[in-house]
Amino acid sequence: MATVYFSSPVMRKNKKVTAVAGKRDALLGLAEDNGVKIPHECKDGRCGSCLVEVTHLDGERVKGAMLTDKERDGLKSIGKLSDKDAERASVSDLPPKYRLACQAIVTDEDLLVNFTGEPGGA
Repeated sequence: MATVYFSSPVMRKNKKVTAVAGKRDALLGLAEDNGVKIPHECKDGRCGSCLVEVTHLDGERVKGAMLTDKERDGLKSIGKLSDKDAERASVSDLPPKYRLACQAIVTDEDLLVNFTGEPGGA
């Protein structure tokens, strides 16, 4: 189980959600299932409109998370993935700070997910 906190200036208050471990749901699906409205257009990792900033709340115990090719390319195209962060993600499976909510899979670690409420803003 993981606890995911969604936070945005467009929300009245943060939303705390429990994610089921092993349910291969992306952050966007978890948000939608719980009434959190993260802006999105394509749901396929191509447009970048579902950009979120993810903070791992389990301290130094960050779970490995593979970036899909679509997410890596999408983050690079909007300037949210440096070459250094791309290499860390590729070699060490260490997730970058910014993710695409439609592509980022929820694991069994607690997260804070921030988004602006504007498409492509995090």
